[in-house]
Amino acid sequence: MDVTLHLAQDPEADALLGRSPLAALVGMLLDQQVPMEWAFKGPATIAQRLGTDDLDAHEIAAHEPEAFAALLSRKPAVHRYPGSMAKRIQQLCRYLVEHYDGDAEAVWKDVGTGKDLLKRLADLPGFGKQKAQIFLALLGKQLGVRPTGWQEAAGSYGDPDSFRSVADITGPESLVKVRAHKQEMKAAAKAAKASGK
Repeated sequence: MDVTLHLAQDPEADALLGRSPLAALVGMLLDQQVPMEWAFKGPATIAQRLGTDDLDAHEIAAHEPEAFAALLSRKPAVHRYPGSMAKRIQQLCRYLVEHYDGDAEAVWKDVGTGKDLLKRLADLPGFGKQKAQIFLALLGKQLGVRPTGWQEAAGSYGDPDSFRSVADITGPESLVKVRAHKQEMKAAAKAAKASGK
């Protein structure tokens, strides 16, 4: 895996995401309740604070939990909720160590179908169906991981030429389009909720 991603909108952080399967998974895990760029810059910040140029699932899984939470909490914090996200990242890494010998890429390498890949992603701690579908779409659209039926398994996130999620962000212009789509979805949901009262 060595591609150029534009999710953190920061060259160094994006370079790590493009070469490190674990960094990409951790960035996706962090992508909730904070701006996307903040979430996807997180893996590079964590690596830097660990004094390394990549993330290692074995190392993170074995890290003392309070020390790892403190590492994420240091200013600027890696996430709005650094303590709970530290726990989630360690849970993810422990799962990867237990099920994939710490190799994040093994989650999708040699997978038979999109349906199988969706199940593997949804089984990861911190990944629900929607997050799994978005990450599956990112794998297919930008990282060349395209098992049979991957687009169908990714749902609407797999649609070509759409601007629904991080899977569709390839630079500043597409980021603006994805943000606009998300705002439209929020407005529609708010309107539906208001009319239902």
